[in-house]
Amino acid sequence: MRVSVEVRPAVGDDLPAVATLCAEARSESTAAAQLCVADESRLVRQLSVLQAVPGGQVLAAFHEGVPVGFLLVRVLQPALFTDEPSLYIEALYVAESSRRRGVGHALLTAAAELAEQSGAIDVYSVPIPGSRGVQRFLARLGFAPAAGHRVVSTAVLQRRLAADPSSVRRGARGLEDLIARRRRARTESGPVDLRLFQDDYRRAEEAAAVLEPAPLSPSGPAVTGPAVTT
Repeated sequence: MRVSVEVRPAVGDDLPAVATLCAEARSESTAAAQLCVADESRLVRQLSVLQAVPGGQVLAAFHEGVPVGFLLVRVLQPALFTDEPSLYIEALYVAESSRRRGVGHALLTAAAELAEQSGAIDVYSVPIPGSRGVQRFLARLGFAPAAGHRVVSTAVLQRRLAADPSSVRRGARGLEDLIARRRRARTESGPVDLRLFQDDYRRAEEAAAVLEPAPLSPSGPAVTGPAVTT
């Protein structure tokens, strides 16, 4: 059964209740860590930042004065790769106790009106990860797959950027050292000269022939010594 819903921009006193709904959405998602933080006080600050961004709005749906859903939206103006404005929905959520009562429809109606007022031709939305109900709801209203996006905190991004180039340099340095060592080994040892090996083998055979013992004598043991030539 549909209920009477009022959709309007969330003001300062509304943000803590919207943050509570954000935390509720996080607990339902299969990718909670990628959705938002669990600290509601930080969520309030982040919602305030979104409101301060040009084109950013936090729309809340109220039933009997209580927030039962929210829509995080931004109007994107023409830029380098776009020739026309677009409406970008970052999050759409309805409290579990208020679903199938027209709350989501009311929120998207407000989004469509905002898009029309802004001259936005397209409305983009990123469904909450793991929320199949929202995905089916959006598909039913004509939303088709377009693209996906990822998010990272500034601190993590800075740490990763600082770490990755150094690891690349270490890997490249190790390869350069290996090549240099192999080059030095070839230079110091040089190619094997088989003629020198043959000369050494011939001299060894000659020395062995000179020192070869004489045959045994019937009268006594053989006398060994160098051969005498005349």
